[in-house]
Amino acid sequence: MSSAPLNLYDFTRAGLTALVAEWGLSPVHAARLWNYLYYESTDTLAAMSDLPARLKTRLEAETTLGRLPIARETHSSDGFTRKYLLALADAHRIETVLMRYTGRVTACVSSQVGCAMGCVFCATGQMGYTRHLTTGEIVAQAVHVDRVLRATAGSAPALAEPGAVSPHHRHERLRNIVFMGMGEPLHNYDAVMKAIDILCDSAGMALGAKKISVSTVGVIPGIVRLADERRPVHLAVSLHGATQAERLALVPAARAWPLDQLMDACRYYTAKLERRIFFEWTLIEGKNDGQDQAHAVGSLLRGMPAQVNLIPLNPTAGYAGAPSHNAAAKQFQSILAGYGLPSTVRQRRGIDIGAGCGQLAVAD
Repeated sequence: MSSAPLNLYDFTRAGLTALVAEWGLSPVHAARLWNYLYYESTDTLAAMSDLPARLKTRLEAETTLGRLPIARETHSSDGFTRKYLLALADAHRIETVLMRYTGRVTACVSSQVGCAMGCVFCATGQMGYTRHLTTGEIVAQAVHVDRVLRATAGSAPALAEPGAVSPHHRHERLRNIVFMGMGEPLHNYDAVMKAIDILCDSAGMALGAKKISVSTVGVIPGIVRLADERRPVHLAVSLHGATQAERLALVPAARAWPLDQLMDACRYYTAKLERRIFFEWTLIEGKNDGQDQAHAVGSLLRGMPAQVNLIPLNPTAGYAGAPSHNAAAKQFQSILAGYGLPSTVRQRRGIDIGAGCGQLAVAD
């Protein structure tokens, strides 16, 4: 039985160079191949016109360019958000979101098919867990967004400012990635971090590590490992409850990683890296948006280098809660400010197409 073809998006630059050397070819050709993959986002092996014939023969016989076909594309009425349902090779599907903001384009990428964490208000959690994504499947989402930006060059909405375009690119650049799509990134730690290394490689897409945010429900071993490896990405921790009982009612994973232990891990992270943590708090009307909860959050995080991102609940089929009103969000912010905690209310994007925080899901 022949082995499965190698996905070129699974390779770091060093790994790709080693593969080409193993085939008896010069590292120069590996550099050109890498350039095709990430600087030019070339979408077929056939289009890599100046690779030597011997290399192209090996690539065509033993590798695949693991692009993810679009099963469905939807555009939000907000004019700045697009959601892509992408097909995987095994017939599973994932969702990826392109979001435009002033001066930047952000891709929200998935790390798993489904999610094992089971957060009650999250559509992906309601799906359950199927499998991890490979490094190549994660990378391919970012490359897909880059291709979209190339294809729509010159037709971007006015919100995407010309100043955001690098002088080395004729199209809008993908500048930010948030691992806030389907799945728990720290549950798939190795594949996610390898994908980040590939996307940050200065000879390719050259994303800045500080432009990448990794969101976790509170997977303590992953948080500690991020600190020990001194990963320069931003860390966002989904909190949602300021006591163990309140958090457990919304986040079943709190049973495995209790709140007090999670806070110890977060303090370890901030002390080791001398970097702040973003805490995410989904505002659910009458559930966790009151003054008492705001004071509890302030007490819990007091003295920690932190920022709280307040996210009004987005609707999902499996949860009956309602988003907090603006007045409640502003009052929550005011109370947090009294504890010296900066906060923002998440700008809502793509809610009408199920592209908002907690809304990504597919039916396989």
